[in-house]
Amino acid sequence: MPSWLVPRPRLTDRLARGVLGPLTVIVGPVGAGKTALALEWAHTRRLPGPLAWVTCDGRSEQSCVFWPRVINTLRAAGVDLPEPHGEQAEPLLVAALAAGLHRCGEQVVLVLDDFQPAPGSPIAEGVSSLLRHLPGVLHLIVLARRDPPLHLHRGRLTSEVTELRTSDLAFDDQETAALLAQHGIDVPKQTVSALRRRTDGWAAGLRLAAMSMEKQSDPEKFVAHFAGDDEAIASYLVEEVLDLQPAGMRRLLLTTSVLDRVNVELAVELSGEDAGRHFASLVRENSFLQPVGQGWYRCHQMFADVLRMCLRHEKPGLVAPLHRRAAAWLGEHGLLADAVRHLLAAGDWDQTGRLIVDRLAIGQVLGLTKLRLPGELTGRPPEPPSAGDPEPALLAAAVARARDDDPLCRRYLDLSDGLLADLPADEERTARCRLAHALIRMEQLRSPNPPEARAAAADAQSALARLPHTALARHPEIIALTLTIRGGGELRAGSLKAAEASLTGALKAAGAAGNGALRRDCLVELALLEALRGRFRAADELAAQATQPSMPTWAVAERAQASLHLVRAWVELARAEPGRAKLELRAARAVLRARPDAFLSDVGALVTALATAAEQNGAASTSIGEVVAASRLPRPVLRSLAPACAPLLDSARHKAAATPARSATHPALTLTATTPTVTEHLSARERDVLNRLAQMMTTEEIAEELYLSVNTVKTHLKSVYRKLSVTRRSAAVRRARELQLL
Repeated sequence: MPSWLVPRPRLTDRLARGVLGPLTVIVGPVGAGKTALALEWAHTRRLPGPLAWVTCDGRSEQSCVFWPRVINTLRAAGVDLPEPHGEQAEPLLVAALAAGLHRCGEQVVLVLDDFQPAPGSPIAEGVSSLLRHLPGVLHLIVLARRDPPLHLHRGRLTSEVTELRTSDLAFDDQETAALLAQHGIDVPKQTVSALRRRTDGWAAGLRLAAMSMEKQSDPEKFVAHFAGDDEAIASYLVEEVLDLQPAGMRRLLLTTSVLDRVNVELAVELSGEDAGRHFASLVRENSFLQPVGQGWYRCHQMFADVLRMCLRHEKPGLVAPLHRRAAAWLGEHGLLADAVRHLLAAGDWDQTGRLIVDRLAIGQVLGLTKLRLPGELTGRPPEPPSAGDPEPALLAAAVARARDDDPLCRRYLDLSDGLLADLPADEERTARCRLAHALIRMEQLRSPNPPEARAAAADAQSALARLPHTALARHPEIIALTLTIRGGGELRAGSLKAAEASLTGALKAAGAAGNGALRRDCLVELALLEALRGRFRAADELAAQATQPSMPTWAVAERAQASLHLVRAWVELARAEPGRAKLELRAARAVLRARPDAFLSDVGALVTALATAAEQNGAASTSIGEVVAASRLPRPVLRSLAPACAPLLDSARHKAAATPARSATHPALTLTATTPTVTEHLSARERDVLNRLAQMMTTEEIAEELYLSVNTVKTHLKSVYRKLSVTRRSAAVRRARELQLL
C-alpha cells in the first residue's frame, strides 16, 4: 500500500460490505481515487477469499490478452485452475473458467482496474456470463471511468450491485486536511473547506494543489485564487482527458463549457445537430459530467474551468455569441436567472434590460421577492445604456436603487421617462416599461415620500390594467407592493373598508412572493385599522403576528414602527394601563421625528388625549365628544372611533373597583371592556372543530378526521369565530383558553 494514501474508512467500510455481493462498481473520472480506494480496502479489510487484481488496458483491451491475463492472475492468487488447453474460442474459454472456479468451491475476489470494454463486446459479454453462472463464488470489483456494460440495471433491481460514484469518491473536509498534512501544510478549517469546494473534492486536484502550495509563502492566498486554469491542473486534464476525445466530442465539450448545467436540447442549440448527436455518448462515457436530475448534467468544476480556458484560447470570438445563444434558449424556457447570468457574461447590458423588463422581473432586482437574479447584476454600479430603448435605463435605475444610490436611480428614471415618451401608448411593451418605472418609484418613495409613492401606485394600476392576467399571476410581488401602498393611502383617507380589502390582498400576495418585510408592514397597517375600529383584541393579535421572530426586523426607523407603537398604546388603554400606553406613545413620537406622518401624528395625539384622561381615572369632566372633536383625523375614522373610546374611559373609572387579585391574575380581561364575551354556547361539533384547531390541524385534516366536508368545517369555523369575537385561528385558540374552553 503506497505511503501517500489518505485513509478513507467511510468508503472502505462500504466497499467491504459491497464485496460480499456479486458485483461492486467504482466509477469516477481520472484522478478520482478509484484505485487508491481499492488498494486501501485490500490492505485493511478482511477479504472473503483470494484476491486477483487485473490491470486492464482500457478501451484498447483485446480478448486474446484479457482472458489469459485473468486466468494467470487468479492462479497466481492461489486459485487452483487448470492450464488452458491451446487456442480456445472465447465462449469455451469463459465456460471452462466458470467451471474451474465452481469446482474450487471457494469464494474468489476479482478486481478489474480500468475496465472499459465496448457495450456488447465479447469481453463484456464474457464477464457478464461469469457473474451469471458463479453466484456466491465470484465477487467482482470493477474500477472504471464510465459505467461498465455489465447489465447494472438488473443488479439494481435485485440489490446485487454496490455502486460508488464520483460524488461518493469526493474528499470531505477531514480527508482534505489529512492530504494537506502529508505535504506539511497547516491552514485554517475555512481554507480547507474552500479548497475542497473549489476542487469538488477531486483527489487529483487536491493533490496537485497541495504540491503547488508547498512552494507558496501564503497558502491561504493561493487557495483563494486556485481554479482549473492552474497550470498543473490544466496540463493534467488536457493530457489525460481532453486530448483523448474524438473531434466531435471535443467540440461539444468546449462549446457547452460556458454553461453551468446542460441538457441535450441546450447542447444542440449551442453546438448544432451534429455535435448534439454526441451528447448521449458524452454523458455515458465521461464521469466529469454528473446528473442533477430531469435530464440536466453538471460538469465537474475543475474540468469546466479547463474547458473554458481552452475555449478562450482556441476560439475567443465564440465565447460571447455562445453566451447569447444560451441566454436566448434559457429565457424562452423560463430560466430567467440563468439567462441573465449569460447575458452579463456576454457583456450585453441592453439585452439584459429588455429581458428583465419584458418578464416583469424588476421586482427581483429590487429584492421584493424571494427569487433573486444573479448577484453579479447588483454587485457593481449599473452600466450606462447604449441603446435608445427605455428598458436598459430602467434596469440601471433598479440596480442603482438596489445599491441604495438614489441620486443615480433618479437620473436613470428621468432618462427612461424621456425614452418612454417615444413609445406607442397602446403597445403592451409600453405597459411593461411603465409598470417597471412605477415599481421602482414605489419602492424608492414608499418610506421617504408616501404621497408620491401613492401616485406611482396609481400609475402601476393603470399599467397593470393593460397587461394579461396570466403574466401578473407569476409576479405577486408587484401586486403586494401596489396594494400595500394603495391600502395605506385608503386608510389615511378614512376609507377603512377599502383599506382592509387592499391590505388583506397585499398580505396574501406578499406571502406568495416571500417578502417578509411587506407582510410585516401589512400586518401592522391592518392592526392599526382594527384599532381605529375599536377592535382592540384583533389589533393586538395582528401586532403580535407582525413581531414574530420569523418576521424581519426594521433596520432603520420606519413609519410602520410608529404604527406598531400606536397600536400597542391603544391596546394598553383597553387594558386600563394608561402609563404603559404613554410609553408606547413616546416611542412612536421618536420614530415620527425621523419619519414624519401627519396621519399617524393625529392618531398619536388622540391616543395621548385619551391616555391623559384615563390617568385621571376617567374624570367625569372629560367628554369623549370633546376629545374626538379636537382630533384632525378623517370624519369616517372618528365616527367609528367615538363609540369605542367611551369604554376606554369607563374602564379607567372602574379600575379602582376591580380586585387586585383579579387584575393580577387576568390582566388581559380588561380588554373585554370593548370586546363582547361569549353570548352563545359552542355546540358539541363546534367544540370538536375547536379542539382540532388547537392541534394546528388544517381545514382539510379536520374534515377528514371528523368525516365532514371541507365546506361544513369552514361553516363551523365561522360560527366559532363569531361566538368568540375573533377573526383568526390563533385568536380563536387563545380566546378559548382564556375562557377555559380548551
